[in-house]
Amino acid sequence: MVRRGAVVTGVDVGALVRTRVRHPEAIGEAAARRRRRALLGGAGRLMIIAADHPARGSLGVGRAPLAMANRGDLLERLCLALSRPGVDGVLASADVLDDLLLLGALDDKVVMGSMNRGGLAGAAFELDDRFTGYRPEDLDRLGFDAGKLLLRVDYADPGSLRTLHSAARVVDAMAERRLPVFVEPFLTAREGAGPPRNDLSAEAVTRSIAIASGLAGTSAYTWLKVPVTENPDDMARVMETSTLPAVLLGGDIGDDQDAAYEKWRGALQLPTVQGLVVGRALLYPPDGDVAGAVDTAVGLL
Repeated sequence: MVRRGAVVTGVDVGALVRTRVRHPEAIGEAAARRRRRALLGGAGRLMIIAADHPARGSLGVGRAPLAMANRGDLLERLCLALSRPGVDGVLASADVLDDLLLLGALDDKVVMGSMNRGGLAGAAFELDDRFTGYRPEDLDRLGFDAGKLLLRVDYADPGSLRTLHSAARVVDAMAERRLPVFVEPFLTAREGAGPPRNDLSAEAVTRSIAIASGLAGTSAYTWLKVPVTENPDDMARVMETSTLPAVLLGGDIGDDQDAAYEKWRGALQLPTVQGLVVGRALLYPPDGDVAGAVDTAVGLL
């Protein structure tokens, strides 16, 4: 690995492996000395890069089913994105954040741990989304800044009730530690034996926001992570459902990057929307220009 200013170039995967083999305690030591910052910077907006997809076995981007499977390549893209002005932090699972700690890429960044990864992409139990990632006590011990959980609700799938119940208890546990938790809600349904599909209609997103906002014994530390609706013009009405602060999620937007930017631009003007949490759309843009994609997204804020 070569560090040039705040930019990491040429991630040395071999060096990471050697550290993990010989000095596994280095990860905890790096977390302990990491320079922290407030959740919101001076601009009062959030720009978070998401990279928690691989832990669900979700490795595809567009037409490339294993785009995120090369860890060295992913880390280089993440380090480049994190080095760009206006990027506040990263959302990822423990393995990715441990690598970024060892690379020294998380100083003065918001570090958000991904908490429930048990609902593996394509599995029969996908909506029984167990908390197999970070626990609230882990985030507290490591000095991280927030957690994130995915809450997909299918009225026909009993696994959704188990996810709802465990999510509520995690929100309680995070609030006890005064740690923000970002809840990403969807109403979801299966068509026959196919995979679950998230419903992005205005009514469905409205209901999902209402359900997520009411979880647990307090909402004091709860944020929402919400999609832009199928019709972006519906977002103003949809976001009236809750007073909880919210960020927009990106998702896999395909080849039409400009259309995604326009959807985000409009929704970012709404009073409860405080920023963006975007992963694949910025890390794997159609033209390959990670820095350009990130800078354009930051400009929307």
